[in-house]
Amino acid sequence: MVFKLLQSAQKRWRRIKHFQKLELVINNVKFQDGEQVIDQSDRNAA
Repeated sequence: MVFKLLQSAQKRWRRIKHFQKLELVINNVKFQDGEQVIDQSDRNAA
């Protein structure tokens, strides 16, 4: 039964895009709108 469920689910699986960024997500790197947010907390306001 489980085998048949996995077979049917596999037909709809999608390939993960940008799987290289998965490591960054796991390491708690922040992203905004799909772009990596670079920490700018050390900058002074103008």
